[in-house]
Amino acid sequence: MTAALRTQRALTMWALLGLLSFGFLPWYFLQQGSLAAAMPAVWAGPETASALMQALQHGRPWLWFGFAGLCTCLIGLIAPVAVYPKRQGVLLVCGAMLGLLGITLSGFAIGAVGWSFEFLEQSFGPIAQGQYGMGWGAAGVLLSLTILLGAGLARLGYCRGDVFIASAVTLCVMLLALFVVYPVCRSLASAFYTEANELSLMAVWDRIGTPRIWSLNCLNATGRCGVAWNTLGLALATAAGTTFLGTLIALWAERSGTRLGKPLNALALMPIITPPFVVGLGLILLFGRSGLVNQALEWAFGIPPTRWFYGVFGIWLAQMFAFTPIAFMIMRGVVQGVSPSLEEASQTLRATRMQTFWRITLPLLKPGLANAFLVGFIESMADFGNPIILGGQFSVLSTEIFFAIVGAAIDPGMAAALSLVLTVFALAVFVIQRQVLSGAQFTTVSGKGDAGIPLNLPPAVLNVCRGIAGPWLAFTLVVYVFAFAGGFVQTWGRDYTFTLNHFKTAFDVQWGEFGWVWAGTAWNSLFNTLSLSAMAAPVCAGLGLLMAWLLARTEFKGKNAFEFAALLTFAIPGTVLGVSYILAFNVPPVELTGTGLVIVLCFIFRNLPVGVRAGTAAFKQLDRSLDEASVMLRASTLTTLREVVLPLLKPALVAALIYSFVRSMTTVSAVIFLVTAKYELATTYIIGRVGNGDYGVALAYCTVLMALMGFITVVIQRWVGKRELGRREMKAST
Repeated sequence: MTAALRTQRALTMWALLGLLSFGFLPWYFLQQGSLAAAMPAVWAGPETASALMQALQHGRPWLWFGFAGLCTCLIGLIAPVAVYPKRQGVLLVCGAMLGLLGITLSGFAIGAVGWSFEFLEQSFGPIAQGQYGMGWGAAGVLLSLTILLGAGLARLGYCRGDVFIASAVTLCVMLLALFVVYPVCRSLASAFYTEANELSLMAVWDRIGTPRIWSLNCLNATGRCGVAWNTLGLALATAAGTTFLGTLIALWAERSGTRLGKPLNALALMPIITPPFVVGLGLILLFGRSGLVNQALEWAFGIPPTRWFYGVFGIWLAQMFAFTPIAFMIMRGVVQGVSPSLEEASQTLRATRMQTFWRITLPLLKPGLANAFLVGFIESMADFGNPIILGGQFSVLSTEIFFAIVGAAIDPGMAAALSLVLTVFALAVFVIQRQVLSGAQFTTVSGKGDAGIPLNLPPAVLNVCRGIAGPWLAFTLVVYVFAFAGGFVQTWGRDYTFTLNHFKTAFDVQWGEFGWVWAGTAWNSLFNTLSLSAMAAPVCAGLGLLMAWLLARTEFKGKNAFEFAALLTFAIPGTVLGVSYILAFNVPPVELTGTGLVIVLCFIFRNLPVGVRAGTAAFKQLDRSLDEASVMLRASTLTTLREVVLPLLKPALVAALIYSFVRSMTTVSAVIFLVTAKYELATTYIIGRVGNGDYGVALAYCTVLMALMGFITVVIQRWVGKRELGRREMKAST
């Protein structure tokens, strides 16, 4: 069977899948019950009926757009592609656009009680039936139409006629438009409305054009900077610091020639498996007004305790602690990908190890450095937990946005305007990063044999790594000792008696009349968090690497906008993203508020940028000749991606899987407004305990979470494995 025939059959299957979804799956979102329970009722009432029955019996004729679009696509697929490729492309594009536009526009135009806009009711009169949010049937039809639209564009020459690439681009664009651009734009649009709900471009400047936002009085000895400059300066400092530290730890772990690689990896990744407020709590126990450092200064030098730690330094230190592991994971994969043959060639030309490091190794790390800096910058700007705990009188945009949403004077317009400032800052750094990397090549993994031994670090560089990264990792260990100890004492600061009562309260298991009973108060939140995170992590990692591959290996119009949309959720604070999801997905056509699915979607698209950036950095090291050689051997694009590219992306895949899973387990701000009593999460449970002053149970839960996530991290690393580059291992020095 030829590749063209296989593609034709696959597209026909997609069209048939869409028709089956139209006729045999519930069209609207199920408010109660599961899909399996609703399947027998697809021919019955309007709540569970399929689109076919909705259109025939329940007065919703606008759903015929989907059916007409699928039939048009199926007619196009009947024509021989070898004879009429353009004709098939036109029919596929026209059919897919008819279905997509018809379903989408009717979804926005018709709500639960009729027309969503008054002018439509005045123009067409009232309608007898409204509609609910779209469900499984709509998802199947829209997915099929999206794939067929990409195939039609490929038949018309888009993406060099490659159906897989064109369909992947189209699918990713649709997902980003629906779950990133649409909710964010809907939330930010309120910045352009006055308090009288009138559209005005000056409304944005009226809200943010104040000295509190843009003041430069910090240039004076006694003045303070505006919130925007505070955020920008802190983000730049954090991005530079995390990139520097992450690079040092990665070099030390991969190029030291010692057996410290695995312990360094484990220690460096500990902060990423920690709920964010644990870091703040541990730092307060060390440096707060009643912390050990202040007590030691008072005892040794008579210096009275103060709140010196609260402010820009405390926030910066906490962000360094929290975001350095992200930079380390990105840089570790890049360091592993540097070709030893290039370094050996440099030494053959009588260059010293120091010259080789500065002129060969370090320049090849440039993509990773730029990506780590960008992610650190955006993470710092969007961080909410550390500034709210350690900020003191130092304000940043994320906390201002939070108080604008939940404060005494609720002002969504102000929150939206401040979010626009964050977006502009992120866009500026994104553009600068692209300019830095443009016009340069960083390929180090090619199809040629490379059995060289990675070069050990020069002694001077190794000493710098040890002297700076070593104390930092030791400090990490100290904070974690405090975090673990807090769950095993009766009351921290007053009664240090050893106890396991906190663990029993949270995770008690008893034997009842019908078997084991999960009697602890934390089990429900733990099971919810594990199941939702496990669903989100593989989708997030796979989608992120797919987007990275599209950005690195394909060319299409709107590529820059596509990349920025993929990174947009990092530039938006988690609180704003959660509110955006509530506003966008609380009413038809997508009605998900109060369900576990909306939390999973928030997890996926909140953590998506790390997978994209890690994959982008890894792809810049892979020679395109690997892809081309596979294609020349008549492998399809999908086969090349699965058999050639993916095995070489294992470090990026590990980074994306671990980060997406762990951040889903520990996120706070993005889901604080999305959780319900049925879908309580671990972080909201811990916040509730902290709010009640029950720090022992909160720290005990954090201890269990850290141990559990550490175990899962090891499992992911073992399951994915290492990429095999045919290189000899460095000899470990004793």
